[in-house]
Amino acid sequence: MLSRVADSLYWMSRYLERAEHIARLLDVNLNQMLDQTPGTANHRWERLLSSLRTSLPTGSAYDAYILTHALTFDLGNSASIVSCIGAARENARQVREQISSEMWEQLNRLFLHVKRTSQDKFWATEPHEFFQVVKQGAHLFQGITDATMSHGEGWQFIQVGRAIERAGATAALLDTHFTNFLTEHPNQMVDYLAWVGLLKSCTAYEAYCKVYTADIRPECIAEFLLLNAEFPRSVRFGVGVIHTALQAIASTTGRNAGRAERLVGRLHAALDYDQVEEIMNGSMHSYMENIQRQCSQIHTALHQIYISYPIDSSLLA
Repeated sequence: MLSRVADSLYWMSRYLERAEHIARLLDVNLNQMLDQTPGTANHRWERLLSSLRTSLPTGSAYDAYILTHALTFDLGNSASIVSCIGAARENARQVREQISSEMWEQLNRLFLHVKRTSQDKFWATEPHEFFQVVKQGAHLFQGITDATMSHGEGWQFIQVGRAIERAGATAALLDTHFTNFLTEHPNQMVDYLAWVGLLKSCTAYEAYCKVYTADIRPECIAEFLLLNAEFPRSVRFGVGVIHTALQAIASTTGRNAGRAERLVGRLHAALDYDQVEEIMNGSMHSYMENIQRQCSQIHTALHQIYISYPIDSSLLA
């Protein structure tokens, strides 16, 4: 497979996963505003922006309308939903011959929907419906991809892109929430709503309750979203997907994944054997930052091996 094709498939998947993640966070945050005081709302907007690694727009002062616009419709913001879906569509357009027509039609349909929705119309009707379309559109694209595309090298690059984006995003959410929890000690009611919001932001509330019942405890949430081997949005599950996909790509291409596979293997082993009590008794922030840093290193190593490798190494492979 050409490195250009692999790169486009990888970024198509990452951008669409990022758009779905932002839509989920905004949907949960706007819904929880109904149960918040203004001060609490500001605190949650600050936490949301921190988890997305983005800053407050000039003059917004945690205004819900301005912040939602910046993260949803602002084409000048590369991290907005519209920008991410547009970038995913552009990458898909460049590899039309490698993806199924059903995949292209679904992504194009989602892009046109978000493009023709104005902020005023969105705000005057029901923001939840818009975010629901984005989330369901991304899920439908994933299902169509699995059902209509051969599970070869290109499909594996799509899996790696989605899993790296998801693992890093979940780690960033955990980092932000637990940093606040361990340093600020909010009151019990706000604390409960915040933890429920964290679970819902990862579509994990029902799955969590099936394992731990409705007992909302921070250490159980950390264990579930970080170390659970079966939940699709846990960090451990995502790293497992990356590990499996990299091994499949190496086998298919005949190119040694080298540093990328070593990095993934090390992180996978740590998540297999680390205990949540040890993590929380140490520096939770450092642990989460280390996961995000390793995801970034895996991305860089993957890019160097399969995307931007020297031409002479390709001839020798």
